[in-house]
Amino acid sequence: MRTLLRFLLIPVGAMWLFGGCAETLEPKPLTYTQLLTGTTEKSWRLVSYQIFDDGNSSQVIPVQGQFDPCVTDDLYTFYANEGRRYAVSEGASKCGANDPDIFLDDQWTLVNASATLEFAFPILSGQRLPYTIKNLTGNVLTIEIYLQNIQDINASYRFTFNAVTTR
Repeated sequence: MRTLLRFLLIPVGAMWLFGGCAETLEPKPLTYTQLLTGTTEKSWRLVSYQIFDDGNSSQVIPVQGQFDPCVTDDLYTFYANEGRRYAVSEGASKCGANDPDIFLDDQWTLVNASATLEFAFPILSGQRLPYTIKNLTGNVLTIEIYLQNIQDINASYRFTFNAVTTR
């Protein structure tokens, strides 16, 4: 009887002891913040926009050819620091020879619950405004701003950016 108990208890005890050591790794999806900023910073370039006016949408309009090249190569950089720094810098071509490399230095705010990104966008107004995130992946950011009830306007603008650099 003792031998039977040894042969049963030792293997069952060993299975119980070592069976609890398996760790299940759960993949952690990236948050909006991580997708927006990368590990330390991420730069984006505006590639297209679309206008929605009273329910009618325009075609997707590429910014190349619509704006001066000195504007279309600008970089919008979101930093992952505690201050949530945001900077807009000249790309390869400057609009003016004496223009600084970084011409806007501000902060950004992100509300995950409503997918709202608030930042200053020089092409639209230069003021910090709330934009709704329509799409955010590691490579594409699409935001939309709604202009309802502003002087009886019922329109929105949708802007798409592509990721340029990530650190």
